[in-house]
Amino acid sequence: MAPAFPRSGDAIFANVERVNAELLTLTYGAIVRQLLTDLEEVEEVNKQLDQMGYNIGIRLIDEFLAKSNITRCVDFRETAEVIAKVGFKMFLGVTASVTSWDTEGTCCSLLLEDNPLVDFVELPDTCQGLYYCNILSGVVRGALEMVSMKTEVTWVKDMLRGDDAFELQVKLLKQVPEEYPYKDDE
Repeated sequence: MAPAFPRSGDAIFANVERVNAELLTLTYGAIVRQLLTDLEEVEEVNKQLDQMGYNIGIRLIDEFLAKSNITRCVDFRETAEVIAKVGFKMFLGVTASVTSWDTEGTCCSLLLEDNPLVDFVELPDTCQGLYYCNILSGVVRGALEMVSMKTEVTWVKDMLRGDDAFELQVKLLKQVPEEYPYKDDE
């Protein structure tokens, strides 16, 4: 008999196939390094990492929905909590805290308690404008767009830039009504 509640991020993480964390970290580092070599402009690398993440996010949401048994979230607040507690745990093995809500409930911050992408990473002076983990902002933006939420996701704090935490700001721009390709009455 299936449980009446969605599986927690910990339960899902325990059952998901995963690669060695160091392999992921080193592979991602190699990708960022190659982008820096190919594109030469740090701002272009930031855009490319965000676009790569977006492309991953629009595909990752299907796996997330299939494996997590999450039902439709009632609002943006609940969606942010699911991303922080289930999504990050499921795919990165870490959780995030949801903080800094605005009064309208359309903007919040996700504070990452740990970030496995930055193990072994130190940015040289020539890369100070780089948002090394910008792929994560793209993943969140792409996944949310696939569940009808147009968002803007930006880094507010980055420990690689000397801040005390990793903080992503997620701002809901608009809720897009779902369109179905058919009519029920036909």
